[in-house]
Amino acid sequence: MKNWLLHVIVNAIAILLVSWLITAVSINGVVGAIAAAFILSILNAIVRPILIVLTLPITVLTLGLFLFVINAITLLITDGLLGSTFEIDGFGTAILAAIIISIINLVLNSLIKDKG
Repeated sequence: MKNWLLHVIVNAIAILLVSWLITAVSINGVVGAIAAAFILSILNAIVRPILIVLTLPITVLTLGLFLFVINAITLLITDGLLGSTFEIDGFGTAILAAIIISIINLVLNSLIKDKG
């Protein structure tokens, strides 16, 4: 439970940074970022594995790069569920946001593991 909550907080920070870096991504404050991170973590636990299994051949053919498309899809589903709290303007923006969120998560998780 503690690791999951820490993961939600790291995702919320990543979402806030992405909304600051990309003008086509908007979030309504810290509470909106935490809500988006919470929904995104639930989608990553339930929907993402199903999408990975369904798209396994194309993921293998693209050497795993199709996972960014899957991450973009989960971001767009989060956008649809949260309405005006979290908005992404288009699929290309969602892919760019997914790449940046993945990089930020990688950096923050490595910093957390070094401290712990």
